Amino acid sequence: VMEVDLNGQPLGRANAGTDATFSLAQLVAHAAKSRNLGAGAIIGSGTISNRDADGGPGRPVDAGGRGYSCLAEIRMVETIRDGKPATPFMQFGDRVGIEMHDDDGASIFGRIDQTVEKFDV
Repeated sequence: VMEVDLNGQPLGRANAGTDATFSLAQLVAHAAKSRNLGAGAIIGSGTISNRDADGGPGRPVDAGGRGYSCLAEIRMVETIRDGKPATPFMQFGDRVGIEMHDDDGASIFGRIDQTVEKFDV
């Protein structure tokens, strides 16, 4: 399960092992059709997302769903459902935390915690 927190609140608890449109093998095979993939090549699968029980887009964690791993995704779901997004984009001072756990609960890459800060030139 990948835990995503925004300002200390659960945003997503997505399961990376379910609901993927393409397998890793399919992604690699497709990428290899148009380029040489050398040792160490990185293949990205995109945002981790889970469907709701009815097969539609997921629900927020506080509504009993798995939530979201991407603000663009939750804003798109809100737009489809309500006609406009309600979740704001991140602003200065906002914090995001991400951590991925294996089936035994061990952290796979450690927790990532970042704060949006102004860059002064």
